[in-house]
Amino acid sequence: MTVAPTVTLSNGMTIPMVGLGTWSLRGAACQQAIRTALEQGIRLFDSATFYGNEAEVGQALRAALSSGIVKREELVVVTKLYPNEFAHAKAAFAASFARLGLDYIDIVLLHHPASDAVAAYRVLEQEVQRGTVRALGLSNFYQQELAAFLPQVSIKPVLDQNEIHPFYQEQDVVPVIKDYGILPQAWYPFGGRGHTHEILAHPVIKELSARYRRTPAQIVLRWLLQRGIAVVPGSGSAAHMAQNLALFDFALDEADMTALSRLDCGRKFDWY
Repeated sequence: MTVAPTVTLSNGMTIPMVGLGTWSLRGAACQQAIRTALEQGIRLFDSATFYGNEAEVGQALRAALSSGIVKREELVVVTKLYPNEFAHAKAAFAASFARLGLDYIDIVLLHHPASDAVAAYRVLEQEVQRGTVRALGLSNFYQQELAAFLPQVSIKPVLDQNEIHPFYQEQDVVPVIKDYGILPQAWYPFGGRGHTHEILAHPVIKELSARYRRTPAQIVLRWLLQRGIAVVPGSGSAAHMAQNLALFDFALDEADMTALSRLDCGRKFDWY
């Protein structure tokens, strides 16, 4: 079993650089995917109120904890509040907390910028003070949003989770996120549903896959990691999960990193 290396966040927490995104997982399939992920060595699980699967995520993790498969301190559980919950963030968080059913949540993110994002974040800061949340973060915040938001809050976000993949690389945004002392994390590392094949079948990625004797997905994930970007690829496949963790015994050389950087064409596949 391989466990992903960790990175230390600005508040001193450590989290794995590779986790499991659960946005497409529901019901029994979600619970089975989490059990499989734990068996493969994945320890970070990313959910959201918008995904509609917090109950399944929590149930699977609680079962693993009660059976001794994993210890709570080994897990990093991430969830998000959606903008339509910001106006009643306290109640929304309480409902999310109850669905997960854990003693605490490691990181809670704001899913998107909105006019009442600061007020919602301040509610979550109170949860950090209570010990129900260990850290806070953001999702889909870019330069302007970060510059406006950060001076208005007391607890610095540890994570900014954005769409980042070979066709939309955020070459201007990632350095800004890092300069704030925030870890960038990529959702849709392969472009998301309907675009994964297009990215993984790109001739440059296929050529690197053949030369390094790695899958196209491993090439993409390794490229992101070498940029200092954590990843949460989604999968229900044990084989794919194992491949998503088998990234730390090879490195792309500088010329190949440059070749991949040239694939950036500003193609954003989601509206956020």
